[in-house]
Amino acid sequence: MTSTELNRQFALANALRFEAAPGGLTRAIVATPLAEAEIYQQGAHLAHWAVRGRKPVLFMSSKSFLAPGKPIRGGIPIIFPWFGPRSGDKPGPPHGFARTVLWSVESARLLNNGAVEIAFGLAADQASRALGFDAFAVRFTATIGSELSMSLDVSNRGKAPLVFEEALHTYLAVSSVRDIAVHGLEGTTYIDKTDGFSRKVQPDAPIRIGKETDQVHLNSTAACVISDPPWDRRIVISKTGSNSSVVWNPWIAKAATFQDMAPDEWQAMVCVETANVAGNAVTLAAGESHRLTTTISVE
Repeated sequence: MTSTELNRQFALANALRFEAAPGGLTRAIVATPLAEAEIYQQGAHLAHWAVRGRKPVLFMSSKSFLAPGKPIRGGIPIIFPWFGPRSGDKPGPPHGFARTVLWSVESARLLNNGAVEIAFGLAADQASRALGFDAFAVRFTATIGSELSMSLDVSNRGKAPLVFEEALHTYLAVSSVRDIAVHGLEGTTYIDKTDGFSRKVQPDAPIRIGKETDQVHLNSTAACVISDPPWDRRIVISKTGSNSSVVWNPWIAKAATFQDMAPDEWQAMVCVETANVAGNAVTLAAGESHRLTTTISVE
């Protein structure tokens, strides 16, 4: 659908509209007394969320590609059906195909509390079938208000088991990554992807970032809290249906290799991702469904 057609079917007066964005993408613009947000139809990618009158909560790279088929750097990429490079030398783009394909808008409504709920859907097509994913449906629902609530529902519509990884790869804006701490993962076992994928145990202390960090925390269902003293705020990320949490910052050398990130922008972000990856990958029998949810709030 064009933005005109989307507006005709889904726009909400004084709350939600669709527009053609620079680079050829289409995006939804949410603006209410509670909050503002932007969601690109490509990847169902939530690129901006802020409580009205406050700093943005999500980080977006100033050099992010905003073009058909290109991953968007920042916001909340949806990772499905694999995380990182595909295993077994199988073909496919890093982090799966969901973040670079066009999702359909399925519904939009204004809730009684003033929040906007919008849902996007993704189903198997010729490209996904060529990669071995021929019978699935994914639905992403975002509720945008004084909190940001999201759900990712995956259904197996085939006869064989569906095995997949998933993540909401959330980039969070911070004052300086050196000054924050990530609480909630104390004592968990994690895969350190910067150290040969070795397994380590997080001490009984919050995570502080002083170098490239890429940690996949397994069997972790607890909420994560980012404390940011210079900005006098805490970002709380609660979740259900998720057994993994990922903490990532590329630091200096790796960020310098990114064409879609300015040289110093790594200092202004940290990723804390709600996920089911590695040993926490999901297996669905025929006809089964799985729901992952996460809610982000600011204190």
